[in-house]
Amino acid sequence: MFNLIIFGPPGSGKGTQSVKLAEKYKLKHISTGDILRNEVKMQTELGKKAKAIMNKGELVPDELLIQILHSVIENNKMVKGFIFDGFPRTTVQAEALDQLMNKVNSKISCVVSLEVEDDEVVKRLLKRAEIEGRKDDNAETIQNRLNVYKTQTAPLLNYYEAQKKLHIVEGKGTIDDIFENICLKLG
Repeated sequence: MFNLIIFGPPGSGKGTQSVKLAEKYKLKHISTGDILRNEVKMQTELGKKAKAIMNKGELVPDELLIQILHSVIENNKMVKGFIFDGFPRTTVQAEALDQLMNKVNSKISCVVSLEVEDDEVVKRLLKRAEIEGRKDDNAETIQNRLNVYKTQTAPLLNYYEAQKKLHIVEGKGTIDDIFENICLKLG
């Protein structure tokens, strides 16, 4: 089973690249952001809790996300692998994901980190807010999300580098150029 994690700052293109990678490598795309937004839309108990947290630009509790991921993995046992988009976001989550993968007799194969400058991220997210009407993409929340990324998610670089699974890819350029660069790193 081939299991890939893609991460980078908010607005780095993780979602776009994940869809393309899932298609090319026949992987099940797991976007915790999409799963959580769906829960919010459906106004489930989880959705109501998540909405309050996400509206502040903060991260949803780990236990909740691991439960969701375990369910998704269990319900998709026949796939060639998974691409985790937006998860893990912290070292604690990475460790929990490793434990979950061990539990289902699998492991993370490799990790792609999309590197994008802050000013480019802000520009992309404000444009996305305009196009999609996403309320979580405003200047204050974007800055908070960038700060959360830098303090909580960026340490994952060291975590996966130590496991020799990390591939850093420049997240600037056309969607196709970035995709090609990721595919080259994956071999």
